[in-house]
Amino acid sequence: MVKKVMKNFHAGKWAFLLGVLLAVIFASLGTMRPEVVSVLVVIGIVVGLLNVNSEEVRAFLLSGIALIIASAFGQNSIGVFPVLERMLDALLVIFVPATIVVAIKNVFVIATNVR
Repeated sequence: MVKKVMKNFHAGKWAFLLGVLLAVIFASLGTMRPEVVSVLVVIGIVVGLLNVNSEEVRAFLLSGIALIIASAFGQNSIGVFPVLERMLDALLVIFVPATIVVAIKNVFVIATNVR
């Protein structure tokens, strides 16, 4: 029974949803304090560890890199909207650690599967 409940729990997916919601909420409120940033980084690490399986690695890395690049460069063009700029910052705080974790996991898999 416990295995069935845990199998359907999908902690990584809930962490991702929670992280995006928290990022949007705190960015909207203008309160990106160090404690909030720390929580978002931890959520990003959890997402990277739990949310991406081996079939999703390539798509996640491509999407994550695109999001990171668009967010980083987009901040300059939407600087007149401070709320949107803070939202992009908050999303970066989640996606950079998640993308790094997934990339490291992928490199480890590639390195251990050398023939």
